[in-house]
Amino acid sequence: MADPIADAGATYFNDDHRLTDYTAYRHRSNSPNETLERPIFVEMVGDVTGLDILDLGCGDGLYGRELLAAGCNSYTGLESAQRMVDVASQNLQGTPAAIIHSKIEDWSFPVERFDLVVSRLALHYVADLAGTFGNVHQTLKPGGRFVFSVVHPVITASDKSRAGGGKREDWIVDNYFVPGPRSVYFMGDQVEQQHRTVEDLFGTLQRAGFVVEQLRESCPRPEEFADEALFERRQRIPLFLFFAGRKLSIKEIV
Repeated sequence: MADPIADAGATYFNDDHRLTDYTAYRHRSNSPNETLERPIFVEMVGDVTGLDILDLGCGDGLYGRELLAAGCNSYTGLESAQRMVDVASQNLQGTPAAIIHSKIEDWSFPVERFDLVVSRLALHYVADLAGTFGNVHQTLKPGGRFVFSVVHPVITASDKSRAGGGKREDWIVDNYFVPGPRSVYFMGDQVEQQHRTVEDLFGTLQRAGFVVEQLRESCPRPEEFADEALFERRQRIPLFLFFAGRKLSIKEIV
């Protein structure tokens, strides 16, 4: 077996074939992103009117376009793959958005610049999560919020149930309490993701100075599914995990 693609966020989508395949998969109406991740994430973010927003791992920029249409004051997207930067820049052409080509770990986060930091299914590619959470806390204005989603730890723990290829019939959870890199099957390739337990994620967020306001899992909603069999399949195991944290306001500090 070939070595997994390390630094997948920066390198995977620089291949045009992979980017095309992923884009088609990602935006299918019945994809997990559309039926599970998106409805919960949008609900957790809430009203964005007048907010300055930073998006870590902004991908194709379409979410940024939605946020601008919803009335946010400014949108800055951080993306490590150059081809994705190109796509995002095209999708956001003519808007006041700023797209920055940088790895999340390498960017110099400005101090108290943003009201809201979001990240959708990107942080499981980041090795130094504690440092990243610290940088997010630094870049938020007092009272600002941090909302993110990751692949659920029961999925990242082990990829043994993919051993035969194709669709899983059941899910194997193994080495759950052993954090670190995992080789994971992703659209025909092996990529490297970082496994962390729910407790790890919760604790790291708290130690960075955040008040954890919400923790949610990707519980499916029947109204999001046209296919009853797919809805029943999504009820079997959570695919995604969501957190919302808040930086203390000045009044709370003093």
